Amino acid sequence: MKKALIPLGIFIVLVVFLAIGLTRDPHEIPSPLIGKGAPAFTAPLLHAPGQQFSARDMLGKVWLLNTWASWCVACRLEHPILMEFAKTKTLPIVGLDYKDQAADGLTWLARFGDPYDLSVTDKDGRIGIDYGVYGVPETFLIDKAGVIRYKQIGPVTEEALKEKILPLIRELQK
Repeated sequence: MKKALIPLGIFIVLVVFLAIGLTRDPHEIPSPLIGKGAPAFTAPLLHAPGQQFSARDMLGKVWLLNTWASWCVACRLEHPILMEFAKTKTLPIVGLDYKDQAADGLTWLARFGDPYDLSVTDKDGRIGIDYGVYGVPETFLIDKAGVIRYKQIGPVTEEALKEKILPLIRELQK
């Protein structure tokens, strides 16, 4: 009799997990890095490969790290939004050219415009791995102390910018 209850118990547990899963937004993947220090990195500048940029250079500033690539179709969707946002000079935007050839990245920026204060190359994807990048584009909002406060998975949209990112930027810049 007790052995017959084991499959029933397993079934009930699975139904509970399924019910919880169905209530979640599939576009929101929680990041274990939210509220933790942004991984340190030093990388060559895309426009000047002989020069290096370090995430530590941004301490004391609220900034965005936007992962992108010339081969990324979704990056083209968010690019006009980033171009408009960059005009406001609200905060520095650092581009992370992810798993891309530098020449391709430079050509892409020349063709579509360059919203970034600077871009660095992540040819082997190591920086992206440290940041938990699932795919491009992804954007991280990092505070003055170097702590990740928000992660946008997928393209930055007008809605995400207005409803989530900008209010958080204003709060962090106080």
